[in-house]
Amino acid sequence: MASLNRVFLIGNLTRDPELRYIPSGTAVTDFGLAVNQNWTGKDGQKHEDVVFVDVTLWARQAELACEYLTKGRSVFIEGRLQLDQWQDKDGQKRSKMRVVGERMQFLGAPPGKGGESADHKAPPPEEFG
Repeated sequence: MASLNRVFLIGNLTRDPELRYIPSGTAVTDFGLAVNQNWTGKDGQKHEDVVFVDVTLWARQAELACEYLTKGRSVFIEGRLQLDQWQDKDGQKRSKMRVVGERMQFLGAPPGKGGESADHKAPPPEEFG
């Protein structure tokens, strides 16, 4: 049976990305993305829902995100869903869905800059554990 794991998001960063490196030397960053959905109810009232998504970027893409993205900045992310599972300190099983970004495009102008956008593709992430 065929399957597809592909996510496309446009949203605003909820915090500045922070760059770190795993032992192999590969760059990685995580940040939150707020994605708004506007809709009109049967009564004609306008509504807005916000979904908060955790995004992980790897390698050069992580470095570029940390260099150019800040809280509030708009970005397009294409990637895949990944389920992280672990046990907390009390032995409870926990899980969290995240998006592993494979393509990123800056949207709009950063504060104090022109209206350029850039499109960046990342190599496949390295596995670590």
